Amino acid sequence: MPEKGTSIPKPIQREEAEKAFDALLLRNKALLWHICSEFNLGKAWNTEDCMQEVIYVLWRDFGQFEGRSSERTWVYRVATNAMLMLKRKQLRSLTSEPIEDIDKDLSDDDDIENENLQQLNQLIEDLPHKECMMIRAHLDGFSYKEIADMTESTVGAVAMRIARTKRRLKKMYEEENYKTSKSE
Repeated sequence: MPEKGTSIPKPIQREEAEKAFDALLLRNKALLWHICSEFNLGKAWNTEDCMQEVIYVLWRDFGQFEGRSSERTWVYRVATNAMLMLKRKQLRSLTSEPIEDIDKDLSDDDDIENENLQQLNQLIEDLPHKECMMIRAHLDGFSYKEIADMTESTVGAVAMRIARTKRRLKKMYEEENYKTSKSE
């Protein structure tokens, strides 16, 4: 694996880096697929498109992995950040999308359970970047220690922030459902 800040000018070094990167992708394929499939980027993006974008970002940042955290933690952080950036780009482009198209996308699925999960997922995505990353990592089964490594925080700060974020999400979810039930 290349050291931070070093380029890979020689063919042998590049070949070794490519082999190491391929091995990293194989070890983390399920995690990457999970991250990419969790983000709802609409009909224009499918999970495979998201995987390609995340793999590109991982390759671009591969030489910067210093080993201070576990490989899994680093992959999760880079992939989640890449997906959050895609989501932000998508939201900026929505302003040019006709309202009718948005309404069609929103009315496609009548399944109440799926709607609740989508609503919760949207509330999570609307959180500030660091809180979104922490709560997603927590829901994905990462330990507080791993999340602290991802976010360069202490374990205590992570535990506190996750607890506050859970309370905040619960309140946001209840307020959103109260507005919906009142308007019906």
